[in-house]
Amino acid sequence: MSLQQTLKDLLEASLTPSPTVILFGLAFCLLAPILLHFLYSTATPYTTLPSVLLLGPPGAGKTALTTLFERGPLDLPLAKTHTSQVTSSIELSINSDDPSSASYKTNLDEAGATAKKFLLVDTPGHPKLRASSLARLNSAEPTIKSSLVSDGGAKSKIKAVVFMVDAAALADGDALPSTAEYLYDVLLTLQKRFHSRNGSRAPASMPVLVAANKLDLFTALPAALVKSNLEAELGRIRAARSKGLLDSGVGQDDLAAGEEGDWLGGDGSEKFSFAQMMEFDVDVDVIGGSVTGDGPGAEKWWKWIGERV
Repeated sequence: MSLQQTLKDLLEASLTPSPTVILFGLAFCLLAPILLHFLYSTATPYTTLPSVLLLGPPGAGKTALTTLFERGPLDLPLAKTHTSQVTSSIELSINSDDPSSASYKTNLDEAGATAKKFLLVDTPGHPKLRASSLARLNSAEPTIKSSLVSDGGAKSKIKAVVFMVDAAALADGDALPSTAEYLYDVLLTLQKRFHSRNGSRAPASMPVLVAANKLDLFTALPAALVKSNLEAELGRIRAARSKGLLDSGVGQDDLAAGEEGDWLGGDGSEKFSFAQMMEFDVDVDVIGGSVTGDGPGAEKWWKWIGERV
């Protein structure tokens, strides 16, 4: 039998109604879309955007900063904001060609620049709503679930933390203990994350920006004083917590080594400084700025974020 005759017989058999042909047709109709979807999904992976987690006490200006960055390229006036009760995310773009000289006001499409997208995640600052924010940081690969990523709710990797403080409120003194308490918990969570590594491989470093906001107000502390005041208060909190652990029977050596997880910093010195966090791959910067008014603005914060996403 020739090849031509064989093909003719197969064609005639496929066009002749029979249970075999019907079953084969149904199987093809059902399995073909599934196979094509599988091949397409494996060949074209979903793009997951990196994210920056925005933390801080209520009234520090987190939501105002989020709105400022979102409206910057559109040159729109800053809208009045309210204290956040839920976590929210916005998608932003940085000039990937030169992040250090980028501005949040630049329209990247008009400038012809290459845009790199990331998520800015604004979290509520109320003490009762902070636990979920801290929980996101307590893993080797911190992630946050957002509906803005292309995979319809996939987890976005947290690349940096911005902890916003009210520099004017810190000058009063009443806001300093509560602000430092929250920052202590954030840094301690990142320190525990370093200790919880699997094997000899350390987790990826986590940069932290302490954004001293409202420097447009004459009562605000400059960034250098915000840094020193926070370090002093963090040292007092550390001493108070270590005293409570010592009273409960924990040894001083364990506290200095950080084995009990409540001693911030690893050198056991009396004074705390942000430099001690470098031992745990947590690089802390304190930079002043302002969301509103005629102060230094938010450009330095934007550039800091752009260099880390």
